Amino acid sequence: MARAPRAPGPRPIGGRRRVADPGNLPCVANPTLADVVAALDALYPPSLAADWDAIGLACGDPGELVRAVLFAVDPVEVVVDEAIELGVDLLVTHHPLFLRGTSSVATTTSKGRSVHRLIRAGIGLHVAHTNADHANPGVSDALAAVFGLRETRPLEPLPAPALDKVIVFVPEPDAEKLIDALAAAGAGDIGDYERCAWTTTGIGTFLPQFGANPAVGAVGEIAHVDETRVEMVFARAARTDVIGALRAAHPYEEPAFDIVELAGWPGDTGTGRVGDLPALMSLRAFAARVGSALPSTLGGGRVAGDLDREVRRVAVCGGAGDAYLRQASTSGADVFVTADLRHHVASEHLADGGCAVVDMPHWATEWPWLADAARRLRDALAERGTTVSTVVSTTPTDPWVARVPAETRKDPH
Repeated sequence: MARAPRAPGPRPIGGRRRVADPGNLPCVANPTLADVVAALDALYPPSLAADWDAIGLACGDPGELVRAVLFAVDPVEVVVDEAIELGVDLLVTHHPLFLRGTSSVATTTSKGRSVHRLIRAGIGLHVAHTNADHANPGVSDALAAVFGLRETRPLEPLPAPALDKVIVFVPEPDAEKLIDALAAAGAGDIGDYERCAWTTTGIGTFLPQFGANPAVGAVGEIAHVDETRVEMVFARAARTDVIGALRAAHPYEEPAFDIVELAGWPGDTGTGRVGDLPALMSLRAFAARVGSALPSTLGGGRVAGDLDREVRRVAVCGGAGDAYLRQASTSGADVFVTADLRHHVASEHLADGGCAVVDMPHWATEWPWLADAARRLRDALAERGTTVSTVVSTTPTDPWVARVPAETRKDPH
């Protein structure tokens, strides 16, 4: 397997070395930590995170400037060493430091020591975990890309954002003004198009009662008005804004409108990805491709299935994915690449005719995301007129340090 570059050497005497000499950087403004967090949240929306997760800014001053960012899978002490040595201002990790919460950050634990050392060094810590797993593009997209998969889709999709439709009747001369107001409130956005609306015309009729102040007609007289029916789709989260804009822009005292909740469907975010290889290959050859594409670990990987079987459709899930074996098989995948497969789960999956599996180390399956996230952050900040240096950690944090030699194991036969 291709080996990831090793981490930088020992900390130099006389202080930490910087990622870049600020004097040699282009004269472009550096963002604040709050700016960087906003950009990361746009790339990996917190709303996509599982409800049990612990994501976001773990430590750091949102008002401080950020010149350099280190991306790593795990916020462990050796990575903190790397961040301090490099002199970055922010550490972004995939795994949380305190996933299950804590009541203490005392230095009597490795996590407590990490918090103290990061704060003393002026380094923030931001976590993008299941929100990065579920985002599009996210962790599994980066994993699929290193294998050359094409036309990928989520393995376990999350629902698309809930949509409503507003249907409103307005005097013909006021229709365009109302459409503009609804669009400004978020209605009419469909894909790459804005201000999408459907209209037709008809005649509206009403009888203003005593106490009314009609914009058209008079109290006690039946009115007939040439009206336009306007229909626009919008995200359900914007319902309050859309209704407010409708009432503010509509000329009628009591506008007639309907809000219809639209049917839901699978979205383009979610767990894992499934796609196709450019050409058929044997499971044996594909396993070799997986090994060469991911960073080397001493634990290595495992393959289950007929090694001579041809594979084309591949399902992937960065990190622990044994909960998605059924989805991998029902997706039509010939092989599933993930991590942390357990004996009974894998055995029963294969016995029931499931697809082949390639079980790789957890850290290795998530590592490809780091470079992708770093690039996307730089691009996002550049669009805002700011810049940061980014570094991808090359420190392997897979916990296994050696394999048991075969000659020391007892032959079961």
